[in-house]
Amino acid sequence: MTKFAGMQLNLTSLQAPWPVGTVLIACAGETIVAVDFTLERLARLLSKRFGRVEFAPSRLYAPELQAYLDGSLTALQSLPAEAGGTEFQRRVWHRLREIPPGQTRTYSQVAESIGQPRAARAVGLANSLNPLSLIVPCHRLIGRSGSLTGYAGGLECKRWLLKHESGGPC
Repeated sequence: MTKFAGMQLNLTSLQAPWPVGTVLIACAGETIVAVDFTLERLARLLSKRFGRVEFAPSRLYAPELQAYLDGSLTALQSLPAEAGGTEFQRRVWHRLREIPPGQTRTYSQVAESIGQPRAARAVGLANSLNPLSLIVPCHRLIGRSGSLTGYAGGLECKRWLLKHESGGPC
């Protein structure tokens, strides 16, 4: 269990003017505990970490999200966030946060960078369980061949995020 067990979580739902739809941010106090694109996945991730959760509306961190969307690509990186997770997951997520905007890495490259070169599949699993999409930029992971692989927000969302961060036309 995390240090936020038993706390009331507030859900901020932002209808952002971008092609990928709604971004949902769940907070325990002022600490972000989840960022996702669908309520169903967000609720599932949170219930695994916290048990029963209730959502209350909030506008916390809306300016930072808008700044990211407006092109300030590091606007989300300093926000207070707590992902929980196992030691291995936290190592993977920490490494993902080190990938600069506009760049990508393969699952194998991340596995090698954490000292476990044979753990590419485990990196993929940790990536799929990342509760802090955008803050932990899991969209920057790609397949060995350079192909876009699964993304909780959908491949269209992943494609848009990568183009947005590389300065290309979205």
